[in-house]
Amino acid sequence: MKIALLSEKYTPDLGGLAISTGRLGESLSAAGHDVRLFAPTVNLPPTIKQTQRSGGVHVTRFGAHKRVDDTLVDWFELIVEEHKREPFDLIHAYFLPMAGFVGTYAGKYLGIPSVVSIRGNDIERAAFDPSKFSHVMYALQHANAITTNASELAKKAKAFINRDIHIIPNGIDTERFKPLEKNSVLAEALGLVDEKKKEERKFVIGFVGELREKKGLATLLSGYAQLTKTMPASLLIVGEVREGEDKKYFEEFKTANPQLSITVTGHVPHKDLPAYYSLMDVFVHPSLRDGMPNAVLEAMACGKTVIATPVGGALDVIEDEVNGLFVNVNDANELAEKIAEVLNQPEKRETIGRSAREAVLSQYMLEKELQANLQIYASLGVNL
Repeated sequence: MKIALLSEKYTPDLGGLAISTGRLGESLSAAGHDVRLFAPTVNLPPTIKQTQRSGGVHVTRFGAHKRVDDTLVDWFELIVEEHKREPFDLIHAYFLPMAGFVGTYAGKYLGIPSVVSIRGNDIERAAFDPSKFSHVMYALQHANAITTNASELAKKAKAFINRDIHIIPNGIDTERFKPLEKNSVLAEALGLVDEKKKEERKFVIGFVGELREKKGLATLLSGYAQLTKTMPASLLIVGEVREGEDKKYFEEFKTANPQLSITVTGHVPHKDLPAYYSLMDVFVHPSLRDGMPNAVLEAMACGKTVIATPVGGALDVIEDEVNGLFVNVNDANELAEKIAEVLNQPEKRETIGRSAREAVLSQYMLEKELQANLQIYASLGVNL
């Protein structure tokens, strides 16, 4: 089977969309399918394209224009051109407004099936953008199949159009993401070891990803500051703080609270993340809204106690007080209290962490995600 995979982001780009698209591409390739990924990039001039192999996937990136409509035209024409050269059996687009629109339109034009995957912001924010709404609706109405990774996103999609939305949860490589002994060398390199008070245990609260308003930036910082009034703790942000207003807010917070121990690692390759999870005593993800966060599943696979807000895919993944804990959205006080509660109860942390990994092993394996996608393809008449 030859698949055209469309996405605005692909590994090694940053973010959950890049990780998820990369995971699907590599899984399909490993299963023996021919995968071609097409993605726009600002790192190339318009009309210029480059193709290289990334793992088992042929990745073609083409220069984006300043005008979105010009980029969409190039994307569509590139798919048509490649299909004439070596015909595709299927187009699978990740994200509704751009990739989903182009993939659906190209599929109908070329007479081949199209699958569009809803990932989060595309249904929760882009659908409210007048400039993107028509593209969102076209993809929802005309794609041969629609998938998403969370039941909450499926519910929101069905509020736009009454059709089947197939839920395919994210998969996790549990051989890579698993409980590890704390990497003491890394902890020292990141400044997480208190040289003056080695006898005093300093807890590490972890967050992984791009920290921004949507991910609960203000709640996380405020909750952490409150926590440190009752116990010593460091905040480890594995990733970056989004440039612009979020970065400004973060820097102002740090200036106003110079006593707090906050470490921002900068970009960390996805394959290296397990060592960073090993440093965390508790993992927090206080999002305002979300799809199904890869980081939550990765932390659970690593046996960490996860504290998250009951939004998006977290509602599917976490059973409160069993394999994770919930706190209300925008509630810094509750976040601080819940973190303190689990840090003061090591047995509870261990029990919840063990249940978290068991949940991932039973429901969120890579093979299950792959097979669910292949079943969708087969239902559209594609010969696997």
